[in-house]
Amino acid sequence: MCNAEVRKAMVECRVAVLRRKHKRRMAAVLTMLCLITTVSLGGVAAALIGERQGSVAGLYGSTMLLEDAGGYVLVGVIAFSLAVVITVLCIRYLEK
Repeated sequence: MCNAEVRKAMVECRVAVLRRKHKRRMAAVLTMLCLITTVSLGGVAAALIGERQGSVAGLYGSTMLLEDAGGYVLVGVIAFSLAVVITVLCIRYLEK
């Protein structure tokens, strides 16, 4: 039979293993969710923007005033999602 200290150490070790496993699983789920969101937003962007491209001669910033500014916003959301994925991957790398 084990004494109380040994059993306590075994329980603490098992709790630590389960917590690490849960953290890894949550990081994987969140990473996959971000990737799925990024891919779906990319598909939506391709469908919405298509082959069109807005341009105004000599006015570089005024292209956001066109009716198709939603594509630019969507690209910003995609860039943010990609930044989230990269951040999660970096955090996971640093934890190892």
